[in-house]
Amino acid sequence: MKSLFLFSAHPKPPPLPPSPHLRKLLRLTASASTSASSPPRAGCSRGPAHARPRPSPRPSPSSSLYARPSLLDMERGRAARRADVDAFLASLGVDPGELAGLELPATVDVMRERVEFLHSLDLSNEDLAAYPLALGCSVRKNMVPVLDYLGKLGVRQDALPDLLRRYPQVLHASVVVDLAPVVKYLQGMDVRPHDVPRVLERYPELLGFKLEGTMSTSIAYLVGIGVARRQVGSVITRFPEVLGMRVGKIIKPFVEHLEGIGLQRLAIARIIEKKPYVLGFGLEDKVKPNIEALLEFGVRKEALAFIVAQYPDILGIELRDKLATQQSLFESSILVSSEDFGRVIERMPQAISLGRTAVLKHVNFLTSCGFLLSQVSKMVVACPQLLALNMDIMKMSFEYFQNEMERDLEELVEFPAFFTYGLESTVRPRHEMVAKKGFTCSLAWLLNCSDAKFDERMKYDTIGIEEMEVDNSFDTNTLSERVEDEVEDEDLDEDSDYDSTDDEFIE
Repeated sequence: MKSLFLFSAHPKPPPLPPSPHLRKLLRLTASASTSASSPPRAGCSRGPAHARPRPSPRPSPSSSLYARPSLLDMERGRAARRADVDAFLASLGVDPGELAGLELPATVDVMRERVEFLHSLDLSNEDLAAYPLALGCSVRKNMVPVLDYLGKLGVRQDALPDLLRRYPQVLHASVVVDLAPVVKYLQGMDVRPHDVPRVLERYPELLGFKLEGTMSTSIAYLVGIGVARRQVGSVITRFPEVLGMRVGKIIKPFVEHLEGIGLQRLAIARIIEKKPYVLGFGLEDKVKPNIEALLEFGVRKEALAFIVAQYPDILGIELRDKLATQQSLFESSILVSSEDFGRVIERMPQAISLGRTAVLKHVNFLTSCGFLLSQVSKMVVACPQLLALNMDIMKMSFEYFQNEMERDLEELVEFPAFFTYGLESTVRPRHEMVAKKGFTCSLAWLLNCSDAKFDERMKYDTIGIEEMEVDNSFDTNTLSERVEDEVEDEDLDEDSDYDSTDDEFIE
């Protein structure tokens, strides 16, 4: 403590100036410490040799791992890659301008993989050129989920290309938001699950409809005019296009026009239930011109309703040319006048589709049975179905008439509908019952009545004169019965052998 006090009590003597050698040593020590704490600057001496250090080269952006390109460089690179992709698409026939503003794969290789995937779906370059937006769909995020969903529904592999061509927008769709609600709606309309894929195959545009739009209003209108609720699923299954039809522009004008020619709404509803595709016949370009053509060729206005109810397809075919051809055939081969030709169409509108060979074949058979051509003409006008019946059945019926019934040919001229009744189901049993009773009656009295009416007649002891005065013509005024009983349009009678589907008789 004493020594410490002594040092602090006396002032320190001034430091001695360092010697030249010491000053040099201090400079070297300060230089070394400065170089250790901070990077050396240019111009500073390094090492005992006093050599000036070389400035290190500035690293380029490409040589540095952590260097980032400028925004301008990035944009130039992106534009170059997009130009390559556009050139690749142009080589496929796709207009790159259609995809301007759409995000596409960054490289040609990725785009090529996308194109190859679409090719694997049987879509051609022409299909891609027609809808280039399909190239904007990601295979993994868009296409695979949609295709997987359609496959699980039951859409057939061979039907998929046509579905995609008609509605390629489905590749952009969301399964949960867009597709599943439509499928649920169809099932709610009583479309059976195994029919749903067939509906989508036939009308894939349905996948883009909104549930609260046209679909709901079209079905509501059909039910309102009398289409049975239980038949809605069948109507949609056979003609799903109805879901895309606007009520005010298509369905309602069609229904009102048919009402104008004499059809009741309930009859129209039954037609739609059985053949819903008639709604697709254009009103202005098909339906109205065909109605006018029927009137021009001798059909009476009051018969139009029956013709349409019996053969709705007549509204949608190229009718005027067919009528001209058939009228010429009937006039030349059967001596049917233009006025009587109208009666033929009224009684059997399917006659417009009979082939020339079939007509001549039946005419030759009747003349070979002994009928005059004038008698054949009268028979055909009264019962045009003669020209479409199965030839073998006609032969058997005629042989029974000639050999067992032993009646005059003139009776067949008066009641040619005899050939339309089943030999074993109607003609033979009724003839045997009448013969057993000892009655003498006309063919019309024998056949032109229901089974119940015939059984009632068999309770008579004699046949009154008023009973014998029955209509010899084949009853075609059965529109209301056909509507109520839902008999197929082509059938003439439940006991008839008339076969309108025989391809031999149809052109």
